[in-house]
Formats: sequence, C-alpha cells, structure tokens
Amino acid sequence: MFDCILIANRGEIACRVIRSARALGVRTIAVYSDADAGAAHVALADQAVHIGGPRPADSYLRGDRIIAAALATGAKAIHPGYGFLSENPDFVEAVEAAGLTFIGPSASAIRAMGLKDAAKALMQEAGVPVVPGYMGANQDPEHLAGAADGVGYPVLIKAVAGGGGKGMRLVERPQDFRDALESARGEAATAFGNAAVLIEKYIEQPRHIEVQVFGDGTRAVHLFERDCSLQRRHQKVIEEAPAPGMTEAMRAAMGQAAVRAAEAIGYRGAGTVEFIVDGSKGLRPDGFWFMEMNTRLQVEHPVTELITGVDLVEWQLRVASGEDLPARQEDLAIRGHAFEARLYAEDVPAGFLPATGTLTHLTFPEGARIDSGVRPGDTISPWYDPMIAKVITHGPTRAVALARLRAALEGTQVAGSVTNLAFLGALTRHAGFARGEVDTGLIGRDIASLTAEPPVEDAMVALAALTAAGAGQGGTLEGFALWSPLRQTVTLDLGEKRWNVVLTRTAPNWTLRIGARELEAERRAGTWWIDGTRAPEAALTAPGRVSVFGACIVHFTLPDPLAREGDAGAAAGVVLAPMPGLVKAVFVSKGEAVVKGARLAVLEAMKMEHTLTAGRDGIVAEVLAGAGQQVEAGAALIALEDE
Repeated sequence: MFDCILIANRGEIACRVIRSARALGVRTIAVYSDADAGAAHVALADQAVHIGGPRPADSYLRGDRIIAAALATGAKAIHPGYGFLSENPDFVEAVEAAGLTFIGPSASAIRAMGLKDAAKALMQEAGVPVVPGYMGANQDPEHLAGAADGVGYPVLIKAVAGGGGKGMRLVERPQDFRDALESARGEAATAFGNAAVLIEKYIEQPRHIEVQVFGDGTRAVHLFERDCSLQRRHQKVIEEAPAPGMTEAMRAAMGQAAVRAAEAIGYRGAGTVEFIVDGSKGLRPDGFWFMEMNTRLQVEHPVTELITGVDLVEWQLRVASGEDLPARQEDLAIRGHAFEARLYAEDVPAGFLPATGTLTHLTFPEGARIDSGVRPGDTISPWYDPMIAKVITHGPTRAVALARLRAALEGTQVAGSVTNLAFLGALTRHAGFARGEVDTGLIGRDIASLTAEPPVEDAMVALAALTAAGAGQGGTLEGFALWSPLRQTVTLDLGEKRWNVVLTRTAPNWTLRIGARELEAERRAGTWWIDGTRAPEAALTAPGRVSVFGACIVHFTLPDPLAREGDAGAAAGVVLAPMPGLVKAVFVSKGEAVVKGARLAVLEAMKMEHTLTAGRDGIVAEVLAGAGQQVEAGAALIALEDE
C-alpha cells in the first residue's frame, strides 16, 4: 500500500478520498487554487500545495504542476477524483513517466472509451448492444443533418468527448437541427476541446441505468446497478440503487454486458458502464443499450457502497498498489436500498441556473451520510461546480430509504445562497417517484408542481416574524414599557406578497396580529409553540432575510424601509448576466431589430453555456459586453431602445 498519495481534485470528492486514505493509514496531499485557499479539502489533508489561479485551466487542469507537487511532497500515487484530469490519457502517461502511479485505468483504456463513437464501435465488437445512430468521422453539417433524417426524429446530438449533459441537444424537428448543432458544438469545444458530435436515436420513455464495474486489468466484476433517471438538463438529481422494477434476468444481462465492456479494454479500477433503457414496456433483457463508459469514480458511487458494503475508494487504492480484485462476483450481494440527492446552489425556478453565495448557515441532520466539500462560512465560487453536498440514505426497503431521504432533506438547513433543497424535497414526495415510476422525462413533465411555491401558513409567518424581531433571544421585545405593552411591526416579503405582522409582548408570551387573525406564541425550552401547537419548523435570520426550514422551505425578505423604489420599467429592455461568467458570443449589433425570444448572447458559467434571449421585440440600443469578456452577476450586457 502507498504511504502517501496526492489528490488531483477539490471539493467533496477530495474530502471523500482523504477519508478513505486516512482509514488505511495513507498520508494525503491536497492541491488548491487561489479560490480554494481556505477550502475544506485543504484543511482536511495532511499537506496542501498551491497550484495556480482560480480558473481550472490555471490550476486543476495543470497536470505539470500537479505532478511537480506530488514529486516535491513524496507522494507515490495520484488519485484524480472525478472531472478535471480524471479521464485525460495524456495526464495518465505523464504521471507514469514521472515514476508515479495513477490510481485509475490505463491511458489506453481511457482512450478506448473517451470518444463515444469509437467506444460504441468497440462495444459492438464485444457483443454489447448499442443505440442506433451515426458515429462517423464526417462532421459536415449537411451530412450530419442527413444522418439525423436517416435515424429518424427525435434525435440526440451528443459531443463525442462529452459527459454530464454538456454538448448534448435534443432535436425534435428537422428545422431545429442546425441551431442545435451549432450550440452543441460550441459547448463541446469549450468543455472538452473537441467539437465533434454523434447522432443518436432518442428513446421516448428512457431510463438511465448504469452498472458499477471494477477491474484489476485482467478480470472484472460488477457491483450491480444504479438508476439515475431523475435528471434536469441531462444532469442527475437523485440516484438510487438498485433500480426499481429490475428483474433478475435483466440484472444478469446488464451486469454481464458491463463486465464484457470492462474486460474488453483491460480495465483497472472503478468505472461505470451507462445504459439507456426503454421503460415503456417494463425492464427486460432486450430493452437496454450501451451509451458510454465513465472511466473513473462516479459522483453517485455512495449508493453502490451502501447496498454492497464496499468502500470503492479503498478498492481503488488497493488495486492500484498491486493487489488483485478484493472480491469475486459470487461474493457480492445487494443489501437493502439507497438514495443520493445532490444539493446544489442553483435557482430552480430560473431554469436551474447555477448560483453563488456565502453559506452563512449550513447544518445536516443525524442519520444520513453527508458527502460535502464545504462548511458554514464557505463561498460557492463561480469557477467550479456549485454542489454543496450529497445527502445519502439507506434502508432495508426502497420505501424506508426514501422516507429517510425525505426526513434528511427536511432536516437540512442552508442559507446564504439559493438552493435546490425545496425541489429535492418535492421530488421525494412525488407520488409516481414513490411508486418507482421513473424515467428521464419525469422532472420535465411535472416541473410546474415540483417547483410550485408551498402554501404559506400563518404559523410560518408568525415564526418568521418572531425570529426577525429577536423574540426570545434578547431582541427589542425583551424589555418593558411603563404604560403599554411593547409592540413592534415586522414586514415580511415573499415575491409579490407582503405581511405586516404586529408583535405585542404580553409577558411571558407574545401576541401576533397577521391581517385579521391573532395568534399567541410561547417559548418553551428553546422551541416555539404557536396557538398551542409546537412549531415543527426552524427559522434563522441573515442580513435582509429570514428563512423558515422544514417540510416546506420559505425565504422571506425583510425590506429596507429607507430603500427607494426603483423604476419598475427601467430594466425591461436590458439583458443582465444572471450569474458571473464569460461572454462566449454576442449575436447582435447596435441598431439591429430583434424579436422576443431571439438569441442575443451566450454566457459561459460553471461549466455550462446559457443562452440569453430578448424579452420583447425592439431595436438594439447598445451592446455593453463583447465576446471574451468576464462579467459579474447583474452586469448589463445588451440594452434595447425604449418602447
């Protein structure tokens, strides 16, 4: 076993690797960028080395600096985590040329699976079923459009070097193909340095089921399947293992196909073989097709660990150090069910836009596994993926594991950035998902109900007002008055709605008037009781805001009484940057007429491209930012002439 390893990554996966390495008695070296100097993985490692600026290209993608850091600190091996250089065969060869061990597959195995078109051809030779489509070298737009016609709409355009939904576009009509192709190529070139694409038949009722494999370079085993069908923007939201509705016949067929795929390329380490499954007629052995192989550890690997009892990172370290596979196929079995929910800083109603912010408050309940790379007070940076944590639960049955996930999310509290926490909670309460009726279109079909604002009960408003006033915590209502009870009005806003709550101190209790209703509040042993009922929610304040957490999550704003009302129509014709990012392209010029919905610019942020469109018809008055310019959130990019 290695005595010291370097982790060429950041955030939650770096912390995850450090924990398993430490359990084996292995010292760990972290690397960090300017933006991560105070990050959790830096504090957790035994030693940390600075490798460059905040842009990934200046730090986490600088293989030369990472290898130099390993050599300087005495590390014997490099664990790549996932993302960044984890599937870069040139980096693997450079690591080995430096006399170090790469904790993962060989460069040849990564290359074999790195391009989707070549990988599918290889899988066909190995007897693994593949989805119909075009995977040729001819990238002429006319040829690709003809290939799409031949496959039959709807089709998927996919970056051959891609992953994580980047460089992927669904096209339902021939007339939309050219714009989708241009957009997919642009995103692919940015994310992977390769604009080539393939065309694939789109399966109407698809499920995304993947199989965890592990090899030692000669033979491989599978550790059963994960269902990753709950997705938004082609990125996973909640994963589970095993897949609901899976039959033993199909599990055996998928497992054997995945092992054939791994052994065909002499795979070493942890990998995932991803399949697209036709869920329209139930799960059956002839209804799945190979999509791609991820030649690294996956974000969702914890659900596999919980149902098998295997520490996959430990296996990675043991096999990379020269051991044979730690188990045979017959030694592996499924125990219970597990879920993982990805908690992100993102604005769900705005189309799942990534968000930034400083986490002024972050707590998780006991009883769930939490894999995270941030702590209270940390900042979600615009430079990297905005994941806050993975909330993972296990139970003897799917129903129990899901109930535990629901409770864990209800007990999670985050403030300082918008998050998808309420959205995740809504998914756990979705009746179809609870029955195991999952497919990749579920979120899109039910997005309105999943993102609907919860009803705001008077008790929640009362709790927010009490918290904002500091009642029970030595706030302004804790003193006394000579001739009348102490009284204070707290104003709470939520969207377009406003509450003016009048609080009166009626020692030892408080009286609250909300509209025409009057409620009594009492503080008992640190808990609020409102009209004789214990408040199940928790609340906390931050500058300008009070948040109520529980089954429903509400973030009220506290309006500044001295703030002036702005001109409501002033920004109607101005396109603003929804987040910090790089202006990738601008499609209009001054004086040009545009119609509502027209593409104006593309903003690249947090590894994704976001198309900015015109909110109304008009004439471009000014173009305030150019391609290649880095802008802050809220920056004006394009202005239209006044109506």
